[in-house]
Amino acid sequence: MGECFAEKNGPVLHLRCSFQLVTKTPLGITTIKPIFIKDSDVGLRMLVLAVLSLLLIFTDYKFREMDVLRSGLTTLISPIQYVVDIPPRMMEWLNRTTSDYQVLLEENEGLRGQSLVLQRKLQKMTALTAENIRLRELLKSTEQIDEEVTLAQVIGVDPDPFSHELVVNKGSNEGVRVGQPLVDASGIMGQVISNSRFSSRVLLLTDSRHAIPVQVNRNGVRAIAVGTGLTGELQLLHLPGTADIIEGDLLISSGLGGRFPYGYPVATVGQVRHDPGQPFANVKVHPNAQLTRSRQVLLLTSREKALENESLGELSQQMPPDAVINDSAEGL
Repeated sequence: MGECFAEKNGPVLHLRCSFQLVTKTPLGITTIKPIFIKDSDVGLRMLVLAVLSLLLIFTDYKFREMDVLRSGLTTLISPIQYVVDIPPRMMEWLNRTTSDYQVLLEENEGLRGQSLVLQRKLQKMTALTAENIRLRELLKSTEQIDEEVTLAQVIGVDPDPFSHELVVNKGSNEGVRVGQPLVDASGIMGQVISNSRFSSRVLLLTDSRHAIPVQVNRNGVRAIAVGTGLTGELQLLHLPGTADIIEGDLLISSGLGGRFPYGYPVATVGQVRHDPGQPFANVKVHPNAQLTRSRQVLLLTSREKALENESLGELSQQMPPDAVINDSAEGL
C-alpha cells in the first residue's frame, strides 16, 4: 500500500511518496508499517554532507587534536588491514617460492656442468703434472713444481697514500719470513718486508719501492715491473722498443732472483707506447691481484725453504740456548 503527494514550495515542486505494509492479526486488528519513504530533496542532503566534509577537512588541517582520533581509528582497523592483506601476501610468497625453486634448479644444473668441466681439466692437469715430473726426473732438474701455502687475513692497511703496505695476521710463530711472497686468488700481491710473532707487514706491487722480474706469457720476453706509486698501475723498465709485447699480454713471474716462484700471474699489459728517438718502450701494466679488495690471502713457501726452516728448527732445539743460528745457508 503506498501513496504519493506533491507539495509546492515557491517555484520548487517536491514529490513525496510513502509505502506502508498492511498486516492483519488473528484478532482482526490491522497494523500499518511504513516500508520506506522516498524524498526527492536529495540535493539538500548532499550539500549538507559536502559542507560537513569540508568542515572536517579544515578542522583536521588547522587543529592537531584530530591526530589522536586518527591514530586511534588506525589502530582499530590495523587488524582488519592485516587480515585483508593476507591473501595477496600468500600469493606473493607462493610465486616467490616457486620462482626461487626454479632458479635454484637451473643454477644447480649449471654448477653440475661446470663441475664436470673442472673435473675434466683437473684430470688433464693431473696427467700433465705427472708427465712433467717424469720429464724433470729424466732431465735431472731440481726445480720445484709446487709450493706450500699459509692462509692469512688482511687486518690492516697503511693510511699513508704514498706507501702501499698492508698487515696480515700471520707472523714468525706461523713460519712467516721476510721476503715471502703474498698472493690472492688472482695473482701476486707483494712480499713480506717485516714480521713480528703474530703479524707481518707486506709491501704491495704498486709501491714505488717494489720491483719484480716478469716475463710475457705469450713469448717469454723478460722485463722488470716496478711500482709507480699509483693504485692499479706498474711500469716495465728498460724494455727495448723492438720487444714483442702488445696490449692484453699476460705477465707472469719469471722466477729470476729466487724471491718469487715461477709462473704466477702478475699483471696485464694496458698500454704500449713507442716514443721516437727513445731506445726503450713505455709500457704500463695493471696488476691482476685485487690489491685494495682482497681479504683472504696466501703466503707462499717453496718446499726447499720449508725443509730449510724445518732443519733450522730441529737444529735450534739440539743446540744450547746461548747459540746463535744464521738464516742463510752459509751460517749453518
